[in-house]
Amino acid sequence: MSVKDTKAEVNTITYDKDKIEDKVGSIYEAIVIMGKRAEQINAEIRTELHNKLDEFAVHNSTLEEVFENREQIEISKHYEKLPKPTSIAIQEWLDGDVYFRKTEERK
Repeated sequence: MSVKDTKAEVNTITYDKDKIEDKVGSIYEAIVIMGKRAEQINAEIRTELHNKLDEFAVHNSTLEEVFENREQIEISKHYEKLPKPTSIAIQEWLDGDVYFRKTEERK
């Protein structure tokens, strides 16, 4: 799922605890799974943002040139408006788009 196509909330909302823990039976397991997915999403967004900003980077620039680069400012503003990785992970979890598996302890 693309971060730009998500239906995740931009603002903080309250979620139904029963819907979150329904798939695994434990709210704590669900939170761990969603937390790991949020870390993955954050890494993807950060990599994408750095790659886009590197296209405009001028390595021999003065301080005034850095502040005047409108393209970098617009890209940064776009990424600031995206939902937070945690909100995206929660929405993916509720939609059933997160794959997870339990590793059982071997004896």
